[in-house]
Amino acid sequence: QVQLVESGGGLVQAGGSLRLSCAASGLTFSIYSMGWFRQAPGKEREFVADINWSGSRPYYVDSVKGRFTISRDNAKNTVYLQMNSLKPEDTAVYYCAADRTRAQLSQADYWGQGTQVTVSS
Repeated sequence: QVQLVESGGGLVQAGGSLRLSCAASGLTFSIYSMGWFRQAPGKEREFVADINWSGSRPYYVDSVKGRFTISRDNAKNTVYLQMNSLKPEDTAVYYCAADRTRAQLSQADYWGQGTQVTVSS
């Protein structure tokens, strides 16, 4: 049974930082591309960042470039999202996703339950 469990969300003031983690189990983590998505109230889920199986070539949505960093530790079956210089518009539920095919992450095979990030102004 595949599980993706996010953690690290919370309430932070604008300009602050949070580090999200997504621990995976039940799959061969090292061969999966991983992604982070978010969904704000009343909005559709949107792509934030993704990373390939080896941890190289991360890709970000323009709105988070230079502020967020995605990384992974295949030995720990975990993907991270370091979020700096947070803005109120970053407020959302953040989800991690796993798929064998990076291009298909938006319709990934596996999703976590989400972790709430709230940025106060």
